[in-house]
Amino acid sequence: MAIRKIMCACGSGLGSSLMVEMNIQDVLKKMGVDGVEVVHSTTSDVHPGAADLFVIGRDLADFIKDVPSEDVVVLQNIVDKNELEGKLREKFGL
Repeated sequence: MAIRKIMCACGSGLGSSLMVEMNIQDVLKKMGVDGVEVVHSTTSDVHPGAADLFVIGRDLADFIKDVPSEDVVVLQNIVDKNELEGKLREKFGL
């Protein structure tokens, strides 16, 4: 599956999801990946088809059970760019 849209989600759709969105943009640039739309929103907007990949903190993972696990990245530490990069490399097959 080609990843063309990534959605970051948090409880309010404003704080941590925005920060994770910015980190994803940095990591994708570092990885040389372009053509991927990155957005942030609330967990209530997470549903299959809303994006190709969903990124969420471990504390909110239970709120997005409707999405297949292969389409989800759960971050143990939402500020750790190394963790984020490792998980994104795996999803992109890099």
